[in-house]
Amino acid sequence: MRGISTSTGNIARSNQPEERIYSGPKDLSAPNGKNVTLRSLYAKYRAGEKITMVTAYDYPSAAHAELAGIDMVLVGDSAGMVVQGHDTTLPVTLDEMISFCKAVTRGASRPFIVGDLPFGCFEASTAQAIDASVRMLKEGGVDAVKVEGGFPARAETIRAISEAGIAVVGHVGLTPQSISKIGGFRPAGRTAEEAFRVIDDAKRLEDAGCVAVVLECVPSVVSAATTRELSIPTIGIGSGASCSGQVLVFHDLLGFLQHPHHAAVVPKFCKRYANVSETIQTALAEYVADVRSEAFPSEQYSPYRIPEEELHALRKTLRGSGYLNAADECMQGGSAATDSDSDDGSD
Repeated sequence: MRGISTSTGNIARSNQPEERIYSGPKDLSAPNGKNVTLRSLYAKYRAGEKITMVTAYDYPSAAHAELAGIDMVLVGDSAGMVVQGHDTTLPVTLDEMISFCKAVTRGASRPFIVGDLPFGCFEASTAQAIDASVRMLKEGGVDAVKVEGGFPARAETIRAISEAGIAVVGHVGLTPQSISKIGGFRPAGRTAEEAFRVIDDAKRLEDAGCVAVVLECVPSVVSAATTRELSIPTIGIGSGASCSGQVLVFHDLLGFLQHPHHAAVVPKFCKRYANVSETIQTALAEYVADVRSEAFPSEQYSPYRIPEEELHALRKTLRGSGYLNAADECMQGGSAATDSDSDDGSD
């Protein structure tokens, strides 16, 4: 069925609710201003202003990022660990990443959104990498893709994606998709050889067409040297203050999880700006107590009523159908279930 134009310029469709609470409309005249683009990011970079980025995986977190005025949102394959409960990012599939991206792009329309290409969807050939990147843009709705690694073959993959007209963000330092090769999540660039490789890889990615590079878990002096050498923004995570911008995971910076397993793997570089977990656990404990004590739901949270004449007809139908217990319950709860304060008791 064709959509019908509305006075707000949106499209009303028969399969959509009358009030579009979650998916829009988006007001670009809001205090956060216009959409963030590569042009505006580069203007901020050239002016020496820090770029803010947060990793998010779903609609609510993306909406919060938008309201906070975050410049960039990374839909990371770390969703495999933070959201899905895996021990690494390796199990995440391209289809799952596209699903995460769809949710995030529904929640945030203003930030520049970057989606991770997950392990196993781009390594076989440049054609595979381009196909995966195209899906991330067309189906996931992101503005750019992120690719881990800076060695020569990976740079050629990035060059091919970039030449296909797709913006690419690089990623060097600690590269979680390479965990089977590097033997665990460990910082990078702590020897002269490793530090040179970080800088050299980052420069290679810039030459291949990357629009920005993420530097993960490298010493501050190495990230400063890398940032100084490049003419594109660097986004640091656990890499000191000299980067062009910073990124943290939404759940980590909010103190979202306090399960012992999660607490053990939250990076030491992550500053906790809130303790949301404590608030959540307190609220859930109060909810459980209220349900068990029958304090919830009270009349305040039981708002729906049935008119007296409809209740009378219901009781009659129930009795005629042999549902005597249900009919008796409607009799006993009549005054609470109707708009009237009285029940004549007649059937």
